[in-house]
Amino acid sequence: MTKIYIIRHAEAEGNLYRIVQGQFDSGLTDTGYRQLEFLAERFRGVHLDAIYSSDLRRALSTAEAVAKTQGLEIIKEPRLREICMGVCEGISFGDMEHLDPGAMARFRNDPASWTAEGAEPYAECTRRTLSALRDIAAENEGKTVCAVSHGVSIRAALAELLGIASAGIADTLPHGDNTSVSLLTYDGGELRVEYFNDNSHVPEELSTFAKQTWWKNDAQGRADENLRYEALDPNRDGRLYVRCYGDSWLAAHGSLNGFVSSLYLADAKKLYARDSRAILAAYDSRDNFVGVVETDVFRCKKERCGWISLIYLTPENRGHGLGVQLLGTAVCRCRQLGYKALRLHVSADNKRALAFYNKQGFSVIDTHPGCGAPLYLMEKKLDR
Repeated sequence: MTKIYIIRHAEAEGNLYRIVQGQFDSGLTDTGYRQLEFLAERFRGVHLDAIYSSDLRRALSTAEAVAKTQGLEIIKEPRLREICMGVCEGISFGDMEHLDPGAMARFRNDPASWTAEGAEPYAECTRRTLSALRDIAAENEGKTVCAVSHGVSIRAALAELLGIASAGIADTLPHGDNTSVSLLTYDGGELRVEYFNDNSHVPEELSTFAKQTWWKNDAQGRADENLRYEALDPNRDGRLYVRCYGDSWLAAHGSLNGFVSSLYLADAKKLYARDSRAILAAYDSRDNFVGVVETDVFRCKKERCGWISLIYLTPENRGHGLGVQLLGTAVCRCRQLGYKALRLHVSADNKRALAFYNKQGFSVIDTHPGCGAPLYLMEKKLDR
């Protein structure tokens, strides 16, 4: 009898930033890397004969954590990739829902009914994932192996093996948390599910699902706020831009000393002329204005670094975990360009911002003069 442990990758940027991943090659978050410590410990006493993985970065990083405990090389298997989401890849969950109302509910609760331009049909994702697992099993008869894959691909394969139709999947087969483990056995040419979606090795404080509610049946995918974005034209919306920048400056420095609105607006107009998606206005699911994120991909281009000029949330939207979604748009934009890092300035007096960016993987790499207090130059690596 052959055993196949199927592992969902650790928490990735899309899981945290509420970005549609699919086959978009995102990296792991700091929480994801911490989850891997517990996943590796779970498998330390389990003998594995081979380790297979999707060739996407987030899966390979997960596989590497297990491989280190086994002394094995990773075998890349592209058929273990996530479902291709077509034109939705790299956009926010909020944008996906705005483009096609009800899309998220269909995708989560009856994935076979969901379609998008360029997307892979759910049935095809199911077929290729199972074909990979059956080939892996046949190649390793009587052995124990593991395969690292992705949420939708794993769920599709499990549903097929358990005889669960797409229309009934929400009530019968829950989503698996990041690094959750399922076990298949292969005997007599047949794959069987022994257990699925076990995340017992992950402490609650590191569980991705413990901080989110969309995956719960009674939430119906609506409980977590998913932001959408529209380009902000500073030529047309200059007053809004200046108001947001000024409010952000006041929060950072305690006064408006040194803030020259005309200079910042002029810079914004120049950036917009080069890149109409550089400044994005964020809106919630009720179309309320939430904030602004400004990403300059030219300032440090020679160093292959992106630059965040502004992340702003309206006062009523602060403290609700939405800032990370604004940050996510900048991270994904720079990753798509192949940049190695993302940088920004933070006032040494702005303790709240410093705590936020430290938590999101930024570290101080230099100190520059500022208005009243020094400015820390902070950087987040994108090539790990």
